[in-house]
Parts: sequence; structure tokens; C-alpha cells
Amino acid sequence: MGIPKLSLLLLLLLSLTNALAQTPPIETAETIPATDQWLHPGDRLQVRLKGQSGASATFLGGKLMTELAPTLTNGQLGIYQGTYVVQPGDTLLDRPITFELLTPDSVRTVAFSPQKVRFLDQNAPQLAVTKGPLAFLNYGLGEDRLGGAKIGYLDSLVVLHINGKVGSQYRVQLAENQIAWIPENNVRFLPPGGFVPASLTGSWSVQGDSLYDYVRVPLTERLPYRSQLLTEPSRLVIDVFGATSNTNWITQRAGLQALGDVHYEQIQPDVFRLVLHLRHRQNWGYSIGYQKNVLTIRVKRPPAKMRLRDLVVAVDAGHGGSNVGAIGAGGAREKDLTLAIAQRLQRALERKGARVLMTRDADVSVDNGDRILRLRQANPDLLVSIHVNSSGNKTVRGTSTYYRYVAFRPLSTALYTEMLATGLPGFGNVGSFNFGLNGPTEYPNVLVETAFVSNPDDERLLTSPAFQEQMAERMVRGLGRFLRGSRQPGLRGWLGRKPAEQ
Repeated sequence: MGIPKLSLLLLLLLSLTNALAQTPPIETAETIPATDQWLHPGDRLQVRLKGQSGASATFLGGKLMTELAPTLTNGQLGIYQGTYVVQPGDTLLDRPITFELLTPDSVRTVAFSPQKVRFLDQNAPQLAVTKGPLAFLNYGLGEDRLGGAKIGYLDSLVVLHINGKVGSQYRVQLAENQIAWIPENNVRFLPPGGFVPASLTGSWSVQGDSLYDYVRVPLTERLPYRSQLLTEPSRLVIDVFGATSNTNWITQRAGLQALGDVHYEQIQPDVFRLVLHLRHRQNWGYSIGYQKNVLTIRVKRPPAKMRLRDLVVAVDAGHGGSNVGAIGAGGAREKDLTLAIAQRLQRALERKGARVLMTRDADVSVDNGDRILRLRQANPDLLVSIHVNSSGNKTVRGTSTYYRYVAFRPLSTALYTEMLATGLPGFGNVGSFNFGLNGPTEYPNVLVETAFVSNPDDERLLTSPAFQEQMAERMVRGLGRFLRGSRQPGLRGWLGRKPAEQ
């Protein structure tokens, strides 16, 4: 018996209703990137909508969106994108973005982004100060297992002009043409009504005491800075953002041993550059901070004798406690291997007369930030951080060393050369490494990835007490090699005079 026409029509309508309910006109609507944002005049608000194809899509009260061609969306239909450049006077205070989709049959649908957006008033600067002992700036918003690429650490209470936010990172306007990013937990906002940070520089003093050489530059407030330790010639370059020169003299007093020529450049109207030439080819560390509002650079001098005896060598056994690290196919754990090798290195160094500072000497959890703070306090002459490597490819094996700053590359190279003498194949000497313990500038530092625990042959070597001892001895030899190379006279002599020919 056939179905009556009326019943068939009702079934078709019900089927169509169910289909429409299953596929709403707007499936998703979001900002790009898909996170909360603060935007400043001139910034771009970017949005994306997925919905019914062939419709008219708008956002932010009528701003048109464009449906992308299937060739740009891997064949998907109904992908709309839009961009709006924030204008002076625009107002939006932590609100979702409103989207509208008008279908060809005149059905209008409204959706809201899960993310909230704020438009900042350029006439009411957002000011904040750094907080905590390990506040740092990033170059951008990139992330990997080592975090974002870091510019460097800042002292506490440094005043920052915040003019944007993406997710958990604030954008910092360092200078007219330079920005940086800082994690939100590294800043504290100031009450409204302050001025964008800026200062004239006073006249400097340069002097030394029994341990360090110092450069002191008076400012009216704590401005952000960036430093680079460069080679050939050896020099420390520091940019102070928001500073303009009113330096009419630089007083150099007696007692200087590490510093030679010092001068400055106004490289931009709001970027003041200090150039500090160093008397020794190998730099042994420096720190930057504020004493009240006086920018103070402390430059460490080389050891009196280039030998391990009486040097303070910090040895870091990576991971530990709940932080197991990599695990080999045979069950070897990184935290156990690094501690065993570090303890052997400790004993080998002590036999040479060195004083050894261990960041951990048992299977305990130690946060990397806590390690850095402890090392800053102890102020060692050198740091060796020990790890084991791992790869998803079990055939990959070998030893490698890592440094961040080019001025500390000689230490990394010396240890790499000696680690190759163990017979392990070379995996490389890696620079600009964004690992936390390579970040401090106060002392030369190196990370040694001894071998690959993920490789069966390397794992057998790493678990061998005899091979652990051999690696420790080779690291001691590497430190000796570095010290011998550091005995060479600097590339620039006192006040720029060249040393005599070798």
C-alpha cells in the first residue's frame, strides 16, 4: 500500500529540518589566532568563520568577510575570512566578536567568538613593571619544547609600555620600531595615568674594585634593555630602550682590569647603545641590573690563574625526582644517568683541586628556575650541565654540546672535541640554544648531551660505569683545553692598544 502524498511531504520536511539542525548555518566562528587579544590602533583583527557556502558573512557590525576558494581550503566549502585594521577611537572592552551569516534564502544567523578582544586607547598607555628575579623578554610568540626564543632577562621593577596581548603574552613597545613579548606572570600593572617610559642619560662612571669592573649610567626610571656579548673584537653591547643621550662625559677611574674603551651611540632617537670593549678575548661573564635608577653593568674578570685548581665549577645533573627525562629501550632513565656522570665529574674535578658546586647530588626534583637562582647566588667560574639525548629514530646516536652565546662557544667547542675522543660519533656543536641553564650571562656555560639513550649502542655505553668515568675524564680535559685557550692575550689591549705579536 503506498504512502499518502501528505504524509510523504511531511516526511520530506522532517528530513530537511533534521538536516538543517545537524548542519547549522554557522559551524564555528573565531579570531585568528584563536585566543584572547588586546589590539592597538594599526593592529589587524583577523577572523575566520565556517558555515554554509554561498552566503554573505560579516563581523564586527558589518565588516565583510570573503569566502575562500576551495583551492585554498583543501576542497572545503564555506570557509570565510576577514581582516579589520583597528582605528584610533575604536572601542571594544574584552568582548567576543559578533558574526552574522545571511544565507541565499535570507536566513540570518548570529554567532560569537569564544575569544574576547580589547581595543586599546593609544591616549591611555598601559604600563607595567617586571616582577620576580627571572623576568624575561621574548622575540615573538613562537613556542616549542624550550619555550619562546628569548631576548634575555630583565631586572625587577623595569617599566614597560604594554600595547597588546595575545593569549598569555603581553606585547611590549620597546622603541618606536621595536617590540618584544613578556609572559603575563612576569609583570604587574601600574595604575592608569602614567607616561610612556623614557629618560635622558646622565654622565657615566666606569671603575673597578677587587673583583669586578663596573659601568654605571644614571637614568630617571628603570628602562628595559638588551645585551649582546660579541667577539672579534671582544665587546659587550647593551641597548637601553626609551633612553636618549644627555651624556657629556664618561669618567674612567683606576682599578679597571676587564674593560678597555667604552663609548655610546644613539642608534635611534629612543635607543641608546653602550659599547664596552673588553681587554680579554674570552669573557668570563657579566650581569646587568639597577641600583635604584642607575643602570649598572658588572663585568667579571678572568681567573688569576688559568687552571682548575681553586676554580669554582658548577656541575648540573639534568632532570631528577619526578622529572625522569628520556628513557631508553633497556629502561635506562636520563635522571639516573646524568646524576651518575655528574658525580663522577665532581670527583674528577676535585682531584684536580677544583671546588665543585652540584645543582643536585641526589634523586630530587629541582626546578630549572631554582637552579639558575642558586647559580647566580653562588657565582661559579664555569657551568657544565649534563644530559642524555633521545630521538624517535633509534639509529641516531652520538655526542653533542650546546651553547647560547657566541662568546661562550670556545667552552662548548673544547668539551665537544674531548667528548669525540671517547669514540662516540659527533652529533654537533649547537649554538643559540634556548635552554634555561644556557641563558645566564654571569658565567661561561655549556650543556653536554653525552649520547642518545634512545640508541641501543649508546644506551649500553651510558650505563657502563667504565664509560661514565671515561666521559667524566674527557669533560675535565675539555675544561683544561678551554682554560689553556683562554690564556691567550685579548684582541684589544688597554684603551684599545693592540697586544704585542705572539
